[in-house]
Amino acid sequence: MKTILKGMTLLFALILMGCGGKKEEKKEEGFSVQRKKASTEQPVETNTSNDKASERVDLTSKGVGPIKSVTLAPEIDQSMAENGKGVYEQMCLACHRVGKKFIGPPPNGILERRTPEWIMNMILNPQEMVQQDPLAKDLLKEFNGSPMSNQGLTEDQARAVLEYFRTLK
Repeated sequence: MKTILKGMTLLFALILMGCGGKKEEKKEEGFSVQRKKASTEQPVETNTSNDKASERVDLTSKGVGPIKSVTLAPEIDQSMAENGKGVYEQMCLACHRVGKKFIGPPPNGILERRTPEWIMNMILNPQEMVQQDPLAKDLLKEFNGSPMSNQGLTEDQARAVLEYFRTLK
């Protein structure tokens, strides 16, 4: 009888120890987010300006591609610009609108922000530009990862589009 009583006491003590000591955490149903405290260190910015890539002025970069030098005449070649307008309306209008942000940036005023070489390289060589040119990479991010597609334009067509861009203010 003493061994049964000792066994029952031991069993009861083990049960009490197994049940006690831990608090049961109340689980809420649904989605929850645990936030960490923000670091006091300031992140290092790669871009020194806070403006959008489409508004940033860079008149030094020529971009990546076949165009190394473009000479623009002081006067706009109206016939070339008219040809460029036709190419633009046929090949570019799906993504670019004059005067407003669309799928891609607006072309008006582009020559005040980019070199002619950069513009032509972007038209002729968009895949390599978004892979290698820092500004083109930033534009890709700004426009939600929508890459500019290669329309297969010739250098003459791209030059005509550039001349058309000169007419846009």
